[in-house]
Amino acid sequence: MQNTTPNAKHPSQQASQQASQETQQNAPQDTLYVVACIDGSRAAPAVCDYAAWASKYMDSPLTLLHVLDEERYPSEPDLAGNIGLGSREHLLDELAELDRKRSKLALEHGNHMLENAEQRVKQAGISDIKKRQRHGDLTESLLALQEQTRLLVMGLYGESSSDRDVRIGSQLETVIRSMSRPILLVPDNFSAPQSSMLAFDGSATAFRGVEHLAASQVLKGMPLHLVMVGEESPEAMVQLRKAEAMLAPLEAEITLAIRSGEVEPVLHSYQDEHNIDLLVMGAYGHSKIRRFLLGSTTTNMLKTAKKPLVILR
Repeated sequence: MQNTTPNAKHPSQQASQQASQETQQNAPQDTLYVVACIDGSRAAPAVCDYAAWASKYMDSPLTLLHVLDEERYPSEPDLAGNIGLGSREHLLDELAELDRKRSKLALEHGNHMLENAEQRVKQAGISDIKKRQRHGDLTESLLALQEQTRLLVMGLYGESSSDRDVRIGSQLETVIRSMSRPILLVPDNFSAPQSSMLAFDGSATAFRGVEHLAASQVLKGMPLHLVMVGEESPEAMVQLRKAEAMLAPLEAEITLAIRSGEVEPVLHSYQDEHNIDLLVMGAYGHSKIRRFLLGSTTTNMLKTAKKPLVILR
């Protein structure tokens, strides 16, 4: 079953120690930013491009963020556990100095990455840009900026993941579970999104996700498919119609659909069938879709994703 309703036209936490570099500091404190996580991964150019697109689409300033991992590059080496080596203590001093040099070089490298990212988004037409570099844990750093974040943009695969399963199963999932802002997860290549799909299950938390999406402006004006996976019934259609009405502030063309089957293949199939650019998911209670998002199939979903996803929390 599928139903289309045209509504409008489509307009195309605490981080341990910080090293920050910022520009454009005269913005009001209540300004909400698109925050792009910049690292040395192959997805970094696409992160810049998608963040620039989102900044323009949402009419929001852009923050370019690089987090220097405290575990890999400690700001002050701690070799206390090795005290007692006697005549070899001078080696500890040398090791500590090497760690300090590594951290300094990593900091400089991060600054270069931010400068390159800034040039790329400027070429895309973005002028309201803030650069920030923090020394600490990625999730804690993002939580520290959460109140100023409208949308977080991250690559699906980070620089530390030669094995994608390890990356997706740890750091990225921690970010998804911790943040309460929409997260745009992007593949390695950029294509400007023209359409979107929201996976919906009719639960109370799903309706809260719909309400949040309607207020967030992330997809305003973009054609949206509201897809429920389950058996078609009058009750299901009532829930879809209610969600559709709640999404009126998006001023978008909304298509309603109910499909039966297993969540993952059904959503993939529907997205391919309609050539949908963005898949929007939420962590919905204990439903099938929550298990899909946070369960074992999450890894498969992110591994095989060729198009961007928006995660609602």
